[in-house]
Amino acid sequence: MFKLAIPVLHVSNSTAAEAFYCNRLGFHRQFAYRVDETRPDPCYMGLTRDGAWLHVSSFSGDAVAGGVVYLLVDDVDALHAELVAKQVAIDLAPTDQSWGNREMYVKDPDGNSIRFVREGDG
Repeated sequence: MFKLAIPVLHVSNSTAAEAFYCNRLGFHRQFAYRVDETRPDPCYMGLTRDGAWLHVSSFSGDAVAGGVVYLLVDDVDALHAELVAKQVAIDLAPTDQSWGNREMYVKDPDGNSIRFVREGDG
């Protein structure tokens, strides 16, 4: 039985990724694995916020930059206000989609799209 899916996004710089996801998007680093602890990369990192998990990796062969993550949230507009206050560039402001969702998109420094979605009732 499936229990959880955790997306892995490729990043080129783990330090920049951690700063973006933690300082800007409000995630917390749960772990970071480096083959050589004296060097920031390559790194495989686990991040969480409100029970949602993301993994980011600068290891060659782990995912491809430009990926997409779809994160369900309770309130897209409140999150938008939080991110704007932290000066996060918003790719798509909160928008009511024709399929019933309210969605907002941002991109990380490597062009990965993070899509915050409040699903519609339909």
